[in-house]
Formats: sequence, C-alpha cells, structure tokens
Amino acid sequence: MSNDIEVKTDETNEEAQFKVKGRKKGGFATYRALVYGDQSMGKVILGECLALFFGGIPGALGLLLRAKLYPLMFPRIGRKVIFGRNVTIRHAHKIRIGDNVVIDDNAVIDAKGVNNRGIDIGDDVYIGRNSIVYCKGGDIKLEKRANLSSNCQVFSSNDLTIGAGCMIGAYSYLLSGGEYDHKSDVPFADQDGMETKGPCALGANCWLGARVTVIDGVTIGENSVLAAGAVVTKSFPANSVVGGVPAKEIG
Repeated sequence: MSNDIEVKTDETNEEAQFKVKGRKKGGFATYRALVYGDQSMGKVILGECLALFFGGIPGALGLLLRAKLYPLMFPRIGRKVIFGRNVTIRHAHKIRIGDNVVIDDNAVIDAKGVNNRGIDIGDDVYIGRNSIVYCKGGDIKLEKRANLSSNCQVFSSNDLTIGAGCMIGAYSYLLSGGEYDHKSDVPFADQDGMETKGPCALGANCWLGARVTVIDGVTIGENSVLAAGAVVTKSFPANSVVGGVPAKEIG
C-alpha cells in the first residue's frame, strides 16, 4: 500500500522504528527518535534549550553554565564534569558519566539504540576535540582515565571497551560491528552495515599512536603499544608491541 512503510529484513529494529515514526508523524518525530529516543517531551525541550542557549557560549562563563546545567540531561553524572563548546549529546538518558570528566569542543556522544545499555564514561576520562563516541544499537565503556585525543572515532553496534588508563592518539578509529556482507546479493547501500564478528576491547594501559585503526572483533591485551598508522585486524596478547598494515608483532 502506498501509505505503508516497507521494512527490509536486513534493517535494524531501530532504523525501522525511525522510518515509521518519521513517516507517520513527520520530520520532527524522526529528529526526536534519532536525537532523543524514548524520552519525554519535557526532556526533548530541555535538551533543545540547553544546546541553543548554552552550547556555544565561549570562555569561562560557558564552561560554568554548562557544568551547572548539562547534568540535568543525564541519569547519572559525577562531580566536576567539563563540557566544551558545541558538544553534541544524543540519547542522554543512556549515557552515564563519572567524576572529573572532560568532553572537549565539538565532541559527539551518541548512545543511539533501542535495546542497548548505551555509553559508560568512567572517572577522569578525557574525550578530545572533534572526537565522536557513538552507538548504533551497541554499547561502549570508557574505563577510568582513558584518554581520547582529538578527532578520534569510537563506534559500536556490539560491545566496545577501552580499558583504564589507555592513551588513544589523534585520528584513531575503533569499531565493534559496522561490517557489510560482501557475499550478499543485497547492494551495500541497502544493507544496515551492522554485521559483527564480536566485541572489541583494549586492555588497561594501552598506548595507540596517531591514526591507528582497530577493527571489529579484535581484543588487545593490557600494557600493549600499537604504533602510529597500524591497522589491527587480529587480536594480540598483553604486553604486545605491534605495527604495520596489517599490524604484526614488531617488538
């Protein structure tokens, strides 16, 4: 029927839900589903007002106002959390933040999903400028003192953990899920891109140089070093030093 939505079998429940809401209720319903999910209209209005009136205020005044007002969006947030300018928060009701966290300018924190837990950010975590931490039905955990430099991307449609004290260099990319089926007859553009080999995890106290890529299903043991530019396609044990494309033991 012309007024119905055709839901492809390879779409996630989340995507189908967004399409149905958007078609039945208009563009605002789609926006609300993508940005706020299952939150009350009061929370939607609060989020919009905070972003509009306080998100871009520069200097110490902006930091102070956001530190006082942004916690109203979250189910759990610790003390002394700093939000930089123009930080984008989506699905705040599934984001939990510890003490002394810094989220720098233009970062994106998005816990999108229908049945997922969302994002847990531990104490003393730093998320650098322009970095993106986002879910598409998956979960992400940044453990205590994890540090993401600028322009990093962390994505999960499964489960992704960055261990305590990890240092992630600029422009690095970590993902759990997000794969396409190259054997399928369905064109890539029509797939949901949520195929996964399993969770992705970095053990505690790992150091990733700039532009490191860690793909779906990879586990890196604690105290490991991944050299700049490495593309890590398989798991390595604790205390490994790896580099190259694809990455291999180098020390």
